[in-house]
Amino acid sequence: MGWELIEIPGSPTPSLQDSTVDVVAAKIEPKLANALIRQLSQICPLENLRHVKRIHRLTECGKSDLSIILCLSTGSETCSKQLPGDVQKIVDTYKLSPFIAKVAKCSATSKAEWEEQCKLWPTSYHPANDLDVVRGFRDEEVPSIFNCMKTAIQLSMAGNAAIIVDPSSMQIIATATDQTHQHGTSAEGNKLAEAKEDNTCSLDEPTDNNGNLLQPSSFLSKCNSLNMEVSCINPWGWSRQRTTEQKPLPCEGSFTWHPLRHAAMVAIENAADRDRMMFPSSTSITKPYSSGDLEDYSDNEPTKRQKTDTKDKEQSTDESCCSDLSETTRPYLCTGFDIYLVWEPCTMCAMALVHHRFRRVFYAFPNPVTGALGGVYRLHGEKSLNHHYNVFRISVPEAYLNGSSNCSIEC
Repeated sequence: MGWELIEIPGSPTPSLQDSTVDVVAAKIEPKLANALIRQLSQICPLENLRHVKRIHRLTECGKSDLSIILCLSTGSETCSKQLPGDVQKIVDTYKLSPFIAKVAKCSATSKAEWEEQCKLWPTSYHPANDLDVVRGFRDEEVPSIFNCMKTAIQLSMAGNAAIIVDPSSMQIIATATDQTHQHGTSAEGNKLAEAKEDNTCSLDEPTDNNGNLLQPSSFLSKCNSLNMEVSCINPWGWSRQRTTEQKPLPCEGSFTWHPLRHAAMVAIENAADRDRMMFPSSTSITKPYSSGDLEDYSDNEPTKRQKTDTKDKEQSTDESCCSDLSETTRPYLCTGFDIYLVWEPCTMCAMALVHHRFRRVFYAFPNPVTGALGGVYRLHGEKSLNHHYNVFRISVPEAYLNGSSNCSIEC
């Protein structure tokens, strides 16, 4: 099996049996089909079932049988009691024998769903014209997406790993690994990315001549089973190692580890550090804390805001050219960025991705314990949220994790 990109919908696809409605139908002779369709369309149109075809053709042993939908079922015990007066006249005139049938309640959103619906009763299917918008990615992006996940896997020797990428240039914005345990994680995995054009999705990690990752033998077993070193899977794992392996939390300065420093959270922090470095404030003053201590404060702070194209900006081109770089190009949080995670994030991390306005989230391995993007919950489908992102799972071939030379990226 090759590499595969699987979309995780915001709400689970309901089973066909749970999304059907009962109708009253009857078998008819083929020569009566046109006349009955015209009459029933006038006296009993299927307003809420426009995707359902009125006629069902069933061919068995070379013989074709036609059935037609007469009206919606009202749930009465017998079909005769459910028929409106005009429909009853048609039944009596053509001596039809009504029966109850099930049809799909809603129109199909995919070809696979449409094929399932047609097993009950034929429906219409109209695929979207712009498949890129529906799928959330373009075909030419797929190889780069897989390469970014390869880079994330190379970081995840212990725990989870996260990579923030600007999809417009495929530039790595920040990388991070779990910092909830003091297990000697390399600092290379937790850093902000330098602003270089060639800083694309690749790391200097051991690979073979075909670009396949040379992982330790224990890595595949961790991926195929629950990796309890991953903070999103085992959020309390830090407490078990606290007394034997980890030193106390420092009282001053930045933490080298913390129970909440999951890979996604650290990556977001590193992206913010990158912004502060690339887009420094123009002027700064000091402002006292409520406790009396001083903090840096900018009276002209280029607070992160979304870039908008307005007529006012077009009219003030000269002014914008002279303005500070941080005023015009500083991104708003992580708007439009993608994040790649080796393991599915927990609810805390998934909500942080909402707050920071990520565009897409990719992960390789599901989290059946606390997964918030398909494993247990589907937070990205919560309608009450003020931002939503697309979620994809990247199926990674076992041959790649084993470092096999026979594995290649297959779209």
